[in-house]
Amino acid sequence: MTAKAEMLKLPNLPAWFEETPRRPALERDVECDVAIVGAGYTGLWTAYYLLKARPDLRITIVDSEYVGFGASGRNGGWASAIFPISLHQVAKFSSHADALRLQAAMNDTVDEIGRVLAAEGVEADYAKQGLLSLARSSAQLSRVASTVRASTEFGLPDQWQALDARGAEDMVGVQGIKGGLYTEHCALIHPGKLVRGLARLVESLGATIHEATPATRIDPRCVTTPKGTLRADYVLRATEAFTCQQEGQKRSIIPLYSLVMATEPLSEDVRTALNLNHRLAFNDLRHLRVYAQMTTEGRLVFGGRGAPYRLGSRMSSDLVDSIHVKLHDTMLEFFPDLKDVRISHRWGGALGVARDFCPSVGLDESTGMAWAGRYVGDGVATSNLAGRLLRNLILKQDEEINRLPIVNHRSPLWEREPLRWLGVNFGLTAAGIGDGEERLTGRPSRVAKVLEALTGAH
Repeated sequence: MTAKAEMLKLPNLPAWFEETPRRPALERDVECDVAIVGAGYTGLWTAYYLLKARPDLRITIVDSEYVGFGASGRNGGWASAIFPISLHQVAKFSSHADALRLQAAMNDTVDEIGRVLAAEGVEADYAKQGLLSLARSSAQLSRVASTVRASTEFGLPDQWQALDARGAEDMVGVQGIKGGLYTEHCALIHPGKLVRGLARLVESLGATIHEATPATRIDPRCVTTPKGTLRADYVLRATEAFTCQQEGQKRSIIPLYSLVMATEPLSEDVRTALNLNHRLAFNDLRHLRVYAQMTTEGRLVFGGRGAPYRLGSRMSSDLVDSIHVKLHDTMLEFFPDLKDVRISHRWGGALGVARDFCPSVGLDESTGMAWAGRYVGDGVATSNLAGRLLRNLILKQDEEINRLPIVNHRSPLWEREPLRWLGVNFGLTAAGIGDGEERLTGRPSRVAKVLEALTGAH
């Protein structure tokens, strides 16, 4: 049986997963200061920063499944300073100065995660070696130059560095390299270790976490669950893609899927031959995004987008065999020598996307309702920034970051079905068409340029 055929028999289980004793469900009414729905990065970082500032706070977190069940336990392990929409788009709805401050805050957030993990003794395989986006075609190489030029003209001359083919090849042994784009503002983490470590940390600080406790209603100052009600001064909705399943939220956010796989640990000889003895985040500059990293135990983790959006934001299975096959094919384009290497894990997960592709963090003081998310798959770092912002908003602490343009940003609603289904899947198809167009012509895709203009994403 081929490695690909074996892969398709694997269950939906992340390489990051670890079976741990389940926390008890909520089975009585509870009063607290802050109720958090969602035991992922956003909820846990918020609890952490609140309790460090105010150890006396009573914080209760509920999750319908278990800590890290959603995107926090299923992502590709990049804690990057990438923001889902371009800084030019941010400047359009806010200002040029605000866009610069946002990028500076994102850059600092990558370091902040490392600072907290070191200070609190949380081992999450954090390694900040940067991100390398490879150019593997003439069109992609032209994007290297245009990205550096645009960043410099915007006022960020040091955000990205262009590499020639030799410089990029010295960093990773991918086939067909013509150049590269490098930024230092990215770290790798082990998603499972991070989310489980944060959960234990906030519990040690006094928070209570209840697993297997779905929120059947989320209202101002009240969270209803099957066997108990949470009453709190502040209620935080930290449910990311699952927000679309809640009453009144169907059009506020949609779930899109990212699929991932991991190889068995590669031998030292293979890693040396392919220049994979590093903890560098890497991908190439195609429009339908892929992403990769090497874990501390020597696995190559490789993931990407492309799974179709389901009518009505339906969330059933996270796996799409055809996309995993395409990802496997892409991995072998990168590393043909891995054709016989066994895939040990494959998984998928939903990420949350707002209509304008812009993450947001906010608090309605009149109701005590807070929210954060819509990270478009770039939430490992952004959720940490969100946690600090929510601490400031809830405790009324004034910091410069409070004036970032994502604070209390309101995204428009998604279109009603079937327009939503048609538009989103057209966008996914267009990204793939753009990559095919570039392979045929060797020039930057016109289709992709139109798509970026429509969405503001990059």
